[in-house]
Amino acid sequence: MSSKWLTWASELQSIAQAGLTFGADRYDLDRYEQIRSIAVDILHEYTDMDHNKIRDLFASETGYQTPKVDIRSSVFKDGKILMVKEKVDGAWSLPGGWADVNSSVRESATRECLEEAGAVVTAKRIIAIHLGNKHNNQNFPYTIYKIFVECELVEMSFKENTETLGADFFEYDKLPELSFNRNTPDQIKMCFEAKKSKLFETIFD
Repeated sequence: MSSKWLTWASELQSIAQAGLTFGADRYDLDRYEQIRSIAVDILHEYTDMDHNKIRDLFASETGYQTPKVDIRSSVFKDGKILMVKEKVDGAWSLPGGWADVNSSVRESATRECLEEAGAVVTAKRIIAIHLGNKHNNQNFPYTIYKIFVECELVEMSFKENTETLGADFFEYDKLPELSFNRNTPDQIKMCFEAKKSKLFETIFD
């Protein structure tokens, strides 16, 4: 579970963003800017993020604030799950990332596999939709929906890219160091369980 200060900061930011978008009175707009500044100060106080970077992150968002979508692909070969080594932290995760605008869940899942692992896959079904802060303890000032998609491997040839250092298949009891913001042992276990059962029902919060 996320810390209370993070929840409060994200809620303040959401109120401020909506007010700045739909408000008209200049005095109200000033107050919404003050609320946004308080949210930035809270995040700066409790994280190591630069004050200006936090403000730029908030300032880039307009309109009514909605959750961001993170797509993760579950791909198996010989009973082992495909994982990629992230450049950002050197840890491992299921292929995936933010869903692109005008891109479907299916398209996002297959694209991420190809870009990060050099894997050509066919998306088959949705395993789960998780609330990121509930399962991954992500310290982000916004809500994240994590969608896990089971995919079938067609072929694979890893190529150097800007996001990952390598790709490999792992047994559940021999997992590498995980990038916990992206996936947890329980989420990997869930993918193994889904693979074993055609009757597996989609899990969602």
